[in-house]
Amino acid sequence: MIQRNEQLVIVRGGGDIATGTISRLFRSGYPVVILEISTPSAIRRQVALSEAVYDGESKVEDVTCIKVESWEEAKEVLKEKKKVPLLVDPECNILKQVRPWALVDAILAKKNLGTNRQMADKTIALGPGFSAGVDVDIVVETQRGHNLGRIIEKGPATPNTGTPGIIGGYGKEWVIHSPAEGKLYGRVKIGDKVEKGQTIAVICTENGEEVKVEATLTGLVRGLIRDAYPVTVGFKIADIDPRESEYKNCFTISDKARNIGGSVLEGLMYLEEKQGY
Repeated sequence: MIQRNEQLVIVRGGGDIATGTISRLFRSGYPVVILEISTPSAIRRQVALSEAVYDGESKVEDVTCIKVESWEEAKEVLKEKKKVPLLVDPECNILKQVRPWALVDAILAKKNLGTNRQMADKTIALGPGFSAGVDVDIVVETQRGHNLGRIIEKGPATPNTGTPGIIGGYGKEWVIHSPAEGKLYGRVKIGDKVEKGQTIAVICTENGEEVKVEATLTGLVRGLIRDAYPVTVGFKIADIDPRESEYKNCFTISDKARNIGGSVLEGLMYLEEKQGY
């Protein structure tokens, strides 16, 4: 028998943007369960609760996440109201045991990986790939600019442009993609200052070759994928913030993530008022 859990919010994804939403919900008193894949590829690892998949536990600001193996374990964590449980469950099999009050798709895959309105009483999705009123109840705009965080009740969010937002006067330059296929090993840490052209990582290929990954500009390493992660050519592996005064940004939830998280919270309250429960 499927249990209905009052005010339980399931969040698909635990990356840096999702973590902004999870933090808002948890701090507002909502019981939250995170569902992740077995090998999440968070670039901004220091502010992604998904790191609990690898380390068993992760902490971002004042929110602690702990990996669990089942819905039964998750319930025990939720009872204490001190941590957020994370379950490796990309197929949402947990829904065979519990019906959540709300479900938020925060995977940011640029396409719908299976989320639908039948999964929960209230459904919200972040970014492109979803149509509000069809796939989910509400879509939240994730593109930087005037409409960031806007709640959409009908239709899709802005299509993905593939172009990063401007930071410190730089656009695509601050995002680094893998030049080769293989496993990545960092030569610097998140928060380190690097110079343009400096080797920040190497890709070890199957034939034993080490391909250097160079910094595309001078600044702070804001994100770098974890060591030994398998990457393909073009895979996003790092980003550099040209604003050297923004060191703390490497370790705190971003303005974008907080904005989107606030919109999710507003969206849930709006749906609660609209639906009457």
